[in-house]
Order: sequence, then structure tokens, then C-alpha cells
Amino acid sequence: MKLPGLAHNRLSYLGALIAILATSAGVFLLLFAAITGGDAPYGALIVFLMLPAVFGVGVLLIGIGMWRERRHVARTGRPSIERFPTFDLNDPGRRLRLVVVAMVGIFLLFGVNFASYLAYEHTESVAFCGQTCHVAMEPEAVAHRHSPHAETTCVACHVGPGGEAFVRSKVSGLHQVYVVLTDAVPRPIPVPIDNLRPARETCQACHWPQQFFVPQYRRLVHFLGDEANTPWEIHLQILTGGGGPSLAGARGIHAHHSGVLNTIEYVPSDPARNEIPWVRITDNASGLATEYLAEGATRPDEAAVKQRARVMDCIDCHNRPAHRYHPPGEEVDQAMALGTIDPTLPAIKATAVKLLSAEYATPDEAVTAITSGLETFYRTEHPDVMASRADDVAWSAHTLTTIYRRNFFPLMKVRWDTYPDHRGHVTSPGCFRCHDGKHVTASGDALTSDCRSCHLIMAQGSPGALEWASGPDGLEFRHPGDVGDLWQSMACADCHTGGPS
Repeated sequence: MKLPGLAHNRLSYLGALIAILATSAGVFLLLFAAITGGDAPYGALIVFLMLPAVFGVGVLLIGIGMWRERRHVARTGRPSIERFPTFDLNDPGRRLRLVVVAMVGIFLLFGVNFASYLAYEHTESVAFCGQTCHVAMEPEAVAHRHSPHAETTCVACHVGPGGEAFVRSKVSGLHQVYVVLTDAVPRPIPVPIDNLRPARETCQACHWPQQFFVPQYRRLVHFLGDEANTPWEIHLQILTGGGGPSLAGARGIHAHHSGVLNTIEYVPSDPARNEIPWVRITDNASGLATEYLAEGATRPDEAAVKQRARVMDCIDCHNRPAHRYHPPGEEVDQAMALGTIDPTLPAIKATAVKLLSAEYATPDEAVTAITSGLETFYRTEHPDVMASRADDVAWSAHTLTTIYRRNFFPLMKVRWDTYPDHRGHVTSPGCFRCHDGKHVTASGDALTSDCRSCHLIMAQGSPGALEWASGPDGLEFRHPGDVGDLWQSMACADCHTGGPS
């Protein structure tokens, strides 16, 4: 019996049907992607892995069916089924059966393609990354939903285009599926620093470091932790800067840190890159390289530099662009400035920050404790306020519980200080990882720690008595509390942890 004849068996027919459906779905999705111009990193999982795997199963069934048919013919001397029947379309019964089979086939083909499209689309969604397959990613999903990048899909940054990124993400995804199914998810989840796409392939697809920005204005409103919740404002000019070959006078934060004027390399001493003992800055115009070594640190040897040195890009400062967990002090300040927490309630700032920062086993426990804690404080310490302004207290408690659910995830052991934010220097080392005045060259020149390198204080003080700068160099920082000159010798984060002070 010739080899093609062995394919006439039910198992091979089933395999052929599966292979045809998988092929049609793959062709449909490829045409859809080509027509729409879409670039779907996770969608490639379906087109290039899942559907080919289904096609392979179909081909395997064809082969198994042929092998079984060969054994059947050798044993019985006849095929398991007759050849394809001859359809006489003049026979109304056979004509009807043919029409029914054709309609069912078309419906099945459409259904498979439609289901493939829905799966293709779903794998690109934020819901897939944050909920469907990654329940453990709830903290990141919530933070993303409240971030400036809420309209940017997870895969745009965490996978990106290209075959290499796709394969690497799939290999990593297999391990993630395993730890989720076995409930072996680490708590908190470590930041996948080594697996992140380069910023030039993700951030810089939308953001352009070579674009020059004039100084950006920011008004920061703080409330002190005293009985009166004394307000304190700082008006800043952020020297974002930037610029490229087409713009003369490139300067500012972006120009110096994003490869416009300099190429910065560094070797961290910890996996999270919170400590940076060695920095090398190469002037792009002259090629002159200058090395800075932290106080008490040992210079890494050339092998370590070649193996571990990282070229600084956007993500080294903006390391939490879509997954920030805001400190209680910062969130309460903002809520008080917006009026969702009444700033005239006595000692509301200190009390609110203390309640938010406490340890709770579950979110429900936190909601109950925060609400009852605020009510108990005013009932005990300010009974007149509780008697006359119970609604203000209740609304402030509601705002606090909303803040908690947005920034605290006790089941995953995640809160504001779990993942330090390097953008700034108030509640984490941030800029001071390098710009602490203690990174020096062999000749003793220190890497600048001058605040005016990055921002200028144009006004500061109480809202009704702001001190305004009289010149372009701004004001010297004035600490709202009486700490003498300690602020000049200490990092902000040494005192300002984001929680109770």
C-alpha cells in the first residue's frame, strides 16, 4: 500500500482538521497584523509559538493515525475505512449533507479565527499582565493604573519589539507561570533589573533626550507635623535641559545624564543599584574620561568594569516610571493641598501619616484600623472637633483608606519604601547615590553636589509670607524646621523616610 493511502483513517483526518484550523488562524492573524500595522509582542506568543504548537499536534496525529493504519492493514488485510465516498450531487440527500458540512466547516473556521483574534488581543492588554495570569502582580497593576503611563501597555516596555526580546520574555514567563501555580512567588517580588529592555528601545520610542526643555516650574506644598499643620511651599525651576547637535548650548539634567554631552558609566555594589561607589564620565566631544570613587570604596579592577559597568540611561533615574508607591507623607500633603483631607483639622498631617505607616495584615484590617484610629484620636484628643465636624473626619478617613489601597499591599509585602524611587532625593538616596560630595577623583575633585545644578529655588516659605528670589540663581534652601546646618551635611532621606518623622 502506498504511503498516502495510510492517511485514510479517522485519527489522521482529525489531525488534518486541527492543522488546517491552526494554519488558517495563523494566516489570519499575520494578515491582520500586517493590515493594521500593529506590533504585538505578546501576540507573537500565539502566532509563532501557540498556533505552530497546535499545528504540530495535528501533524503528529496524522503520523500516529498512519502508523496505526499500517498495523491495522497488516493485521486484517483491509483499510479501517473506505476511500472518500463519491458524492452524487443529483441526490438531494447527499447534496443537503454536503451543504451542511460546508456550512459547519465555514462556521468552525470563522470561530477559530475569531477566538484566535480575541486571544491575540487579550495577551496585549494590561488586564492580562495584571490580572489574568499574574495575580501576584496586583501591586504593579494598581500602581500602573494611577501612573502617568496608565495608557501605555505593559508589553510596550517589558517586552518590546524584536525576536530576541520575545524569546527572552517567553523563557522568563515559563518560570513566572511555575512560581504562580506553585504559590512560590517571592514577597515582595524582586525588580527584574537585568531583564529590562534598554531605555533607547522603550522610553525613547516616545521620549527624546535630545529635545531641549526650558526650566520646568513646580510648586511643592508641604504641611508640617505640628498641631496647626503649618503649610510650607517651595517653588522650583527644574533644569531639565537636553539638546542635541542641532541645538547650541545643550545643558541641564538630560544633557548631562542621557548621553548628549557625556557618557556616564557606573558599577553598583548591590543588585538594586542603590549604592554606586564608582563612576566614570567621558566627555563626548573630547573623549576625556574622569573617574570618581566613593569615600572608603575600592576601585573595581578592569575585568569587573568590563563585566559589570552600566551605561547610564533614563531608567537609572526614572526607575519607577509606571509603578510608583507614594510615601504617606507625600500622599497626605497632596490630599491636604487638594482639600480631600481638611487641613484645618488639628494635627491631621501627623496623625494621618502615622495611621498609614502602621503595619496591617490585610487591606480590610487596614481600612478598619485607619477609620477607627482617626475617629478615636479626635474623640479623645479633640472631642469638640469630633462633635462638630464628624463629617470632615469621616471624609478624611475615607481619603486615607483610598490612599492605603493604592500604595500598600501587605499580602505581597509591598509599600512605599519597598522599591526606592531614584527620581529625586527626598525619601530615598536617588541623586545622592552619586552627587553626595563624597565621590572624588584621584586628585581630590568631587562630583558636584550643588543643588543648583538640577533645580533653582525661586520662592519658599509660608503661603502668606513667601520669600522670592531676587536674581536668576535662586535662593539657598531654608529648612522649615530648626535643624541648624544639618541639612547641608546629611542626606534628606536620613530623616525624611516618607513615614512618621
